[in-house]
Amino acid sequence: MLLAVGLAACGGDDDGGQAAGSTPSASDFPSAEGRTIEDVLAAQSPSDLVVAPAASVFELGKNRYPFGVFNVDRSQVDDAEVALYFAKTSESPVQGPLPATVETLETKPAYRSKGSEAPGEATSVYVVDNVRFDRSGPWLAIALINGDDGMEGARLPSPTVGQFPGVARVGQKAPRVSTPTAASVGGDLSKIDTRQPHSSMHEADLEDVLGKKPVVLLFATPALCQSRVCGPTVDAAEQVKAEVGDGVEFIHMEVYNDNDPNKGLRPQLAAYGLQTEPWVFLIGSDGKIKRRMEGAFGVEELRSAVEDLKASEASG
Repeated sequence: MLLAVGLAACGGDDDGGQAAGSTPSASDFPSAEGRTIEDVLAAQSPSDLVVAPAASVFELGKNRYPFGVFNVDRSQVDDAEVALYFAKTSESPVQGPLPATVETLETKPAYRSKGSEAPGEATSVYVVDNVRFDRSGPWLAIALINGDDGMEGARLPSPTVGQFPGVARVGQKAPRVSTPTAASVGGDLSKIDTRQPHSSMHEADLEDVLGKKPVVLLFATPALCQSRVCGPTVDAAEQVKAEVGDGVEFIHMEVYNDNDPNKGLRPQLAAYGLQTEPWVFLIGSDGKIKRRMEGAFGVEELRSAVEDLKASEASG
């Protein structure tokens, strides 16, 4: 079964704090210089908030680390000021503070799917996009939260670097697989799309366009997603496609055979080495993967990635 990662939510928190799209300053958080990661954590009050990672695939070099912040009753906190810290061991030098950007998962009304505002749907994701791991294996991770009553600390599950080497990587040739289209299912999009209404990203077969034009390839199952972020990510892709997607082929790929979790994963996910979802791969016209993102993302983050992809295409 596909593994659900982090962002199940029940409502929001609109009492002020960090605005969507903003990033606090590193200077707002304690320096780790000359301290261990345990020293940094021990100097803070324990937080009542839960910080939940929304990704599981990490590799050597630069990584994107998305996560959610929740109250103990599982209601989502949309405006916390958070920074992350990482260390290989309890005695190793500490990387951090790495302030997180709050990304809203909301879209314009025209691009919202049915159920996107229902209780349980995620409304935001926190992202640190410059985490660097220089050694494989498990790392220690903590979050510091700049709250109304001062700095608070929370321990995070240990990210394991290099645990999933089979996932298609940036710089590699994208696996050439056939993806179903509206034409291949005789116009019956319910066979290949659980979103309501169905997405507009089923016109092209990846096999036909790979290596010919830039592609945004999105793996997500809006109706069957256990983490409750697949619907918002497909909505975000629809808006980005409409606003800045000219010249780029957007392809939405469902996750389960016959849209039935009991029938296992579609072979396209296996070809990309995926065990979690959603995932999005941005592929250049040379057929190489330029960027990949696991877990939730909002309109602004995807828009920036697509604009970067188009700029790289224009520059040759």
